Amino acid sequence: MNASPLSVTPLFHAGPVPVTAPVLITWALMALVTVFCALATRRLSLHPGRLQTVLELIAGAIDSQIRDTLQTDPAPYRALIGTIFLYVLLANWSSLIPGIEPPTAHLETDAALALIVLAATLWHGVRVRGARGYLKTFAEPSWVMIPLNVVEQITRTFSLVVRLFGNVMSGVFVVGIVLSLAGLLVPVPLMALDLLTGAVQAYIFAVLATVFIGAAVGGDGPDAPHTPPKEDGRSEQPH
Repeated sequence: MNASPLSVTPLFHAGPVPVTAPVLITWALMALVTVFCALATRRLSLHPGRLQTVLELIAGAIDSQIRDTLQTDPAPYRALIGTIFLYVLLANWSSLIPGIEPPTAHLETDAALALIVLAATLWHGVRVRGARGYLKTFAEPSWVMIPLNVVEQITRTFSLVVRLFGNVMSGVFVVGIVLSLAGLLVPVPLMALDLLTGAVQAYIFAVLATVFIGAAVGGDGPDAPHTPPKEDGRSEQPH
């Protein structure tokens, strides 16, 4: 009987815990990013070189996206959204290394990412609104909507898993099939397209995470999105 394409064979065991290829690749990506960031930021300067300029552009783009979406200071959300974007991007691009299957092509990885977004959504919602204020949002616009609002939290988390898994896995399958049928050089254009698709999927996942957090923190609160009041005392809501 053939094994399911969704099954993963453990490479080894760390005590009772099986360690699979996606976990090992994730560890390698984490180590790579940690070492790179430590080396790249140890000598920051007011007159940045090329590497520091690129890093500042990336950080500025992440801050700008968070600010445009949440209409508030991006500092409390920068680390989470930036890390999610960089990890998903590198995980998707790891498929370009021969013999490497991207961790995001496995449901376990995508489910873990979606659960992180769900936990961050709940935490930031409580942090900004308070526990009672956040729980009240599930009864908006009426208490009758409580079951539907709870289901919405679950379904949009599930949609994150399906969206990322489906797009990444389809790209891996297509490149693998063409490579097995047509030889080494023919799939190069598809691999370039897979590179673009991986970047787009990382961006979409990070933006959706920001939108979900924004929906949780919207409203009244010390860090909630707001705009200065007009002269007549009315506040202008962001569009």
